[in-house]
Amino acid sequence: MTKILQTEHKTLRRIADKIPISDITSAPIQKVLSNMKKAMASQDDAVAIAAPQIDSSLRIFLIAPNLGTKEHPMEPPHTVFINPEIIKRSKTSRYMEEGCLSVRWKYGRVKRSDKATVRAYDENGKRFTYGASGLVAQIFQHETDHLDGVLFTDKAIDVEDLPPPTDTTNH
Repeated sequence: MTKILQTEHKTLRRIADKIPISDITSAPIQKVLSNMKKAMASQDDAVAIAAPQIDSSLRIFLIAPNLGTKEHPMEPPHTVFINPEIIKRSKTSRYMEEGCLSVRWKYGRVKRSDKATVRAYDENGKRFTYGASGLVAQIFQHETDHLDGVLFTDKAIDVEDLPPPTDTTNH
């Protein structure tokens, strides 16, 4: 299983490297994508993951395919964002609850734009633009922060530890 790095790991603080477009379909990049998908699938509460979280300092993030809206479903290949750039943000913003697979069991509120538009490449090297609001826009901002070496706790207010509930049933 691919391990998800935690807060203290130095890879999480690096600015991730851009991937040459000609390398997107290469075996090494496809392996990173596969490992990211496995790591995200291993966590019941995962909605997205960035490559630095699995110790790969590359500008890639994935979003869980079930997060879109009826108007804008998140379906492959638009769940893979390679070399993403936020090209537009709404002027309106608000504090939103956040957690992170690399800052386990800490939660806080981060001020994020209500809407964001990302331009990126999919896993086949095709360029696309995707605009979103709500949770997906928040994820765009959270994950691009990861690619710039920023963790949500760097920006969050009211951070608190909320460990998972312990299983009290007898097996």
